Amino acid sequence: MSSGNDSQPQTFTKPALGEKEATELVDRVFGLKVSWLRPLPSYDDQNFHVRVSRNKGAAEGADEYVLKITNSEDSQEPDLIEAQTQAMMFLSAEGFPSATPYLTKDGNIMSLESGDTGPGNRKYMVRLLTYLPGTPVAKIATNTQLFYEIGKLAASLDKALSEKFHHPSVKSLQRGQFIWNLANVPLLDRYIYALGQNKYREVVEQVIEQFKGKVIPKLSSFRACINHGDLNDHNILVDSTSASLENPQYRVSGILDFSDMSYGYYVFEVAIAIMYMMIESPDPLSVGGHVLAGFESVLPLTEEEKGALFLLVSGRFSQSLVIAAHTALQYPENKEYLMITAKTGWKHLMKMFEVGQEAVEKTWFETAKAYANHAPA
Repeated sequence: MSSGNDSQPQTFTKPALGEKEATELVDRVFGLKVSWLRPLPSYDDQNFHVRVSRNKGAAEGADEYVLKITNSEDSQEPDLIEAQTQAMMFLSAEGFPSATPYLTKDGNIMSLESGDTGPGNRKYMVRLLTYLPGTPVAKIATNTQLFYEIGKLAASLDKALSEKFHHPSVKSLQRGQFIWNLANVPLLDRYIYALGQNKYREVVEQVIEQFKGKVIPKLSSFRACINHGDLNDHNILVDSTSASLENPQYRVSGILDFSDMSYGYYVFEVAIAIMYMMIESPDPLSVGGHVLAGFESVLPLTEEEKGALFLLVSGRFSQSLVIAAHTALQYPENKEYLMITAKTGWKHLMKMFEVGQEAVEKTWFETAKAYANHAPA
């Protein structure tokens, strides 16, 4: 869930190409003939699942791709899109299940193209990425083994990026006012009007105030890194690795959407993963312990980082819910997709505050500690 213009949740820049235009684009820019194409849901970019037909004797390669047409606002930051794409290529080379770009006819990883016939003749950055197999976490019955694996993935991915990813474009990930960076929860003040006046708004105002007082002063004590920033239940694909219907085992088969990458802190990534996995669980308050255990199997948190976890998870709920409400006012036709998280998100955030920080943390930390004493079930 990216945002146009780092400090704006979204402006009117979402591409709106028809299937015929998208098909012609794949042919013209990448030299591939489309055999079928269908739209994929997206927050503010436009995505198509594309299958190409190859002539006999043509170069070998994948037959299925995702055509990603970046919104016109973000398309004005080629260095940022370059950094995201180079990070994906780096992670793929490191053994992570990340998509890689199919090169344009000119041998580039992306191309700036004139878009739809709308006002202002907008330009959109276009990429063709390998299509990754698997089922989104949002569409399966989750279990504790999967939560552990996702925690482990979150730590491993940030660690690899922070320690080994060196590319000239990486400096563009310093996105000071980026609305989705967890450090910027206080910026929600600008958009909270979208909630109206109700009990939900009161809780979000409480989160923002506590965040300003208890998290912002501690940021300098957290360990910095590069964050993927959006390991949500729609951006992680999984395959089943066991035939058991009672106790399925999963492995991560795909990591999608690097458009929220930015410099942040390791503890941000685990908080974001916890929040999105809570959305998918019948027992949401227990989820954090399993995700945390997986994360700490790679990178144990410090006491300062642990102390901020409750407010960081609450902060991410608040970001997701406030920005979705704000954007739904601008794009009523896309309201159903935008409000996916809101269906259960409000319930979970309210429950966290009802139960209280101390009790929630006790559940999380005791669960994680149990893993440290025994191998995960």
